[in-house]
Amino acid sequence: MTPPRGPKPPQITLTPAERQALEALIRRPSTPQQLVLRARIVLAGAAGRNNAQIARELAVGIDAPRLWRRRWLETAPADPEAPPPVAVRLQDLPRPGAPGRFTAEQFCQLIAMGCEVPAGSERPISHWTPREIAAEAQKRGIVDRISPRHVGRVFKRGI
Repeated sequence: MTPPRGPKPPQITLTPAERQALEALIRRPSTPQQLVLRARIVLAGAAGRNNAQIARELAVGIDAPRLWRRRWLETAPADPEAPPPVAVRLQDLPRPGAPGRFTAEQFCQLIAMGCEVPAGSERPISHWTPREIAAEAQKRGIVDRISPRHVGRVFKRGI
């Protein structure tokens, strides 16, 4: 076998507690598979494998081991006595974009309003429509503004 080309990746050193937590994460049946894969990448890196070997063994692209090795090392705890949970270190970074405009409480209030009888809101209708719910939500002060289209998406999705 020829020696690997390029620079040697930084070594991952695991504490016994981190190793045990990663192995437990892999064994737990309820762990999302993306976290299992990331835990396997970190364990393989700690075993001394380079990124190409890890990529081959786990049937992933070369960028995945590179990313998760770097991310694991970057999220190393400043205080070794109080490390963050292993699963937190394997989470995705927050996605870019504008934050949501409505809170979970507002969504719950919209759904609850949709379950009410429209006549109780002094509306001369027998069933709620997205337009009526949007207008009533603004009237009650649940939201400042919301489009009927967005109300329709909320109810279709069931959130």
